[in-house]
Amino acid sequence: MLPFPLSILFVLIGFLVPLIYLLRTILWRPNQRLRSSGPKLPPGPPALPIIGNLHMLGNLPHRALQDLAKRYGPIMSLRLGYVPVIVVSSPQAAELFLKTHDAIFASRPTVQSSLYIYYGTKAMGFTPYGPYWRSVRKFCTLHLLSASKIEYFAPMRREEIALVVGSLREATAARNMTCKLLFGPSGSKETDVKPLIQEALSLTGAFNISDYVPWLAPLDLQGLTRRMKAFSRAMDKVLNKIIDDHENDAQWAKGKQRDFLDVMLSLLKESINSHNEQELKIDRTNMKAIILDMLVAGFDTSATTIEWTMSELLRHPHIMKCVQEELQSVVGMNKMVTEADLPKLTYLEMVIKESFRLHPVAPLLVPHESMEDIIIDGLHIPKTSRIFVNSWAIGRDPNTWTHNAEEFFPERFKDTNIDVRGQDFRLIPFGSGRRGCPGLQLGLIIVRLVLAQLLHCFNWELPNGMQPSDLDMEEVFGLSLPRANNLVALPTYRLLC
Repeated sequence: MLPFPLSILFVLIGFLVPLIYLLRTILWRPNQRLRSSGPKLPPGPPALPIIGNLHMLGNLPHRALQDLAKRYGPIMSLRLGYVPVIVVSSPQAAELFLKTHDAIFASRPTVQSSLYIYYGTKAMGFTPYGPYWRSVRKFCTLHLLSASKIEYFAPMRREEIALVVGSLREATAARNMTCKLLFGPSGSKETDVKPLIQEALSLTGAFNISDYVPWLAPLDLQGLTRRMKAFSRAMDKVLNKIIDDHENDAQWAKGKQRDFLDVMLSLLKESINSHNEQELKIDRTNMKAIILDMLVAGFDTSATTIEWTMSELLRHPHIMKCVQEELQSVVGMNKMVTEADLPKLTYLEMVIKESFRLHPVAPLLVPHESMEDIIIDGLHIPKTSRIFVNSWAIGRDPNTWTHNAEEFFPERFKDTNIDVRGQDFRLIPFGSGRRGCPGLQLGLIIVRLVLAQLLHCFNWELPNGMQPSDLDMEEVFGLSLPRANNLVALPTYRLLC
């Protein structure tokens, strides 16, 4: 979706021209005065009155911001409407913001999507930094994302992988795993939340003009507010049904905890009876916000990565052959891949890293917000500035990736210690620091296991004699970065069992 439709933008500017000229001395590039008389802001392009630099983002903001960074540098300032924005586009700059000064930039901006979709910023991923966020993150990590919990749900993953081999619905496998982690063995059958989660991703990732020019919010020029309210009503109904069904379940009545929602229901019960102010207290609204956060984080991200990786392998058949040869050597042709095999699949690991480099799950990560004024590399970063870390541009930085940064070349990771866990800022698809993705380990297991199984069990070809060079690789910008068109490929079973 366009960050702000150009036709509406031009009409708006036309109506505002008289006002612009009257107020020019006040509104024209307010940050210019700071550059000349106060602390030095990072360099950036001139801003228009009212809209600032919104008109420069286009359909694919991560690409537009990469182009601007080539001119203005890896730490660049923009003004989107009335909001000061800092864009970070190099590994060195990312380390400054996400590690060296992580405590200053650990908060999240409050935007319409977090208010309407995520129950008033009660979700972990979009809530401001503070005691509530720390408590919710600790709770989610302990009861869903810890190493012991990930191991506990290994049998469920084996079951889903067996299903995916039979159905060839790799995206469904990732989504079913997420639902079963949250809602138990029957989770994927309780309701089909896929369309709702896709709408949530679209709305959360959209550049909403109302977040940057607040006095335009009542006009809802993009129709996003209307869509958010409709989504909120529909999703709230689904989540209430899921919670009601769990509360009425006979196993829950016996005190048997089988999934993440059961744990939250226990915590809800304890919160009602507890007077300890130090404990995390949640009500039904908190529960729904946390569940939705987990669904959005895990539902589409793994599927998107799997689809991009398969796309690149179909475009590079010789690389796919190398992966399959490794699988044949390590696993053998008479059985499917197990999780115990994954650490030994070193070439597959390089392929996945290369896919993350070129197609990061979140091209601009989730925006951060500065909690106080700070000077970084001699540049003034004002309090409440919104921070965009362009992980897409970092992954294609020619100064970092000297071997043709635009080429899919997994061997670039051979004999290197570059990892995706947020410690090496050349590759940060999951973010880093306090607000790095807590579900990183679970996501990596799902991606590795599904890809290994698809490539081990099947040979793949493009349909209708399509050549690899003809495969469409267009993308759609949002909170995640999916393919514009679904990948279509033809499988042929290759195992001996």
